[in-house]
Amino acid sequence: MRRPSVPLRRRTLLGGLAPALALVQPAAAEAFPARPLRLVVPFAPGGGLDAVGRILAQHLAPGLGQQMVVENRTGAGGAVGTDVMAKAAPDGYTLALLSPGTATIGPVIRPSPYDPLSFGYVSRVVASPLFLICAQDYPPADLAAFIAEQRRRPDATRFGTAGIGTSMHLAGELLKLRLDIQMLHVPYRGVGPALTDLAAGNIDVCFSDASAWPAVQQGQFRLLAVTSPERWAEAPQVPAIAEVVSGYGVTNWYGVASPAGTPEDRRLRLHREIVRVLADPQVVAALRGLGYGPAPLAPEAFAAFVRAEYEVWGQVVRAAHISAG
Repeated sequence: MRRPSVPLRRRTLLGGLAPALALVQPAAAEAFPARPLRLVVPFAPGGGLDAVGRILAQHLAPGLGQQMVVENRTGAGGAVGTDVMAKAAPDGYTLALLSPGTATIGPVIRPSPYDPLSFGYVSRVVASPLFLICAQDYPPADLAAFIAEQRRRPDATRFGTAGIGTSMHLAGELLKLRLDIQMLHVPYRGVGPALTDLAAGNIDVCFSDASAWPAVQQGQFRLLAVTSPERWAEAPQVPAIAEVVSGYGVTNWYGVASPAGTPEDRRLRLHREIVRVLADPQVVAALRGLGYGPAPLAPEAFAAFVRAEYEVWGQVVRAAHISAG
C-alpha cells in the first residue's frame, strides 16, 4: 500500500486536533447585561429606600439597555431581602440596595445570615444627614440650649427613633456617649409613629431620617440640628451637632451591592451607569425632594467606607450594650 503524502498527514493531524483545541479556547465573553436585572429592596414599598431604588432602577435601564426590576423582600429588619441578594448567582444580575441597618448596624446587633464585608460592592448612591427634631414649642430654642439642658438634667429627655438598631437609634446613643448623659430611648416601628408621638408631646425630641424633611418644611416640627459632620446644604442655617460635640458625625446612606464574587468589570460597568444617572438634573431634583443628595463612591472606596462604618458602629453597640432582644 502506498504511504500517504506529508501534506495529507498534516491535514489529518490538524483535523484530529481541531475538536480538542476548540475545547480549550476561552468562551466568548457574554455582553453584560444581556437580560433584565433585579434590584432587591429589603423593605416595604413607600419608604425612602424604596423611593430611591425606584428612581435608580428607572433611570439605569436606558443606559444598560435592559430593564431593572425592583423587588421588595421584607423581613428581619432588612436581613431577608439582603440575604436574597447575598445567595444569588454572582453574575451581576441580582443587586440589593443597602443601608446602614442592613450592612453596618444590623449585623453587629443580631446574628446575620450573611457577611456584609464580603459583598461585591458596586457604588454608594446617596447620603443625607439624620435630623434631631422637636415640636415647635419645645423649650430649648437651639442646639446650644439643648446641650445645656442635657448637661443640667442628664436623664430627663425622651428621644424617639424608628426602632432599636436603626441608624437613628445609634445616632442618639452616640450623642449620649459623647456627652456622657442618659437620655431615654423610646423606639417605634418606623419614623411615622415616632413623629405622631412627638407632635402629641409624648417624647421630647426625635432622631429621624430624611423622610421627616417635608414635615419640617411645612412647619410641623423644628429642626434643632443635623447629624452630618458639616451643615446640610438644604438647611445651611441649622447647625451640625459636631459643631458643639467634638468627633460626632452620623450620615445616612444607601448603596448598591452584589453577591460576593461578582466580576469586577461588571461591578464597574454598573458603577459607571450609576454615576451617569446621578449627574442627571432630573434625578438630582427627585432625590433632593426626598431629602437625599447624590454621593457616589466607586466599588473599592464604597467597600472601605462600609468596613469603617461597621467598625465604628460595632464599638458604639458594645459601649451602649445594645441588643436586638
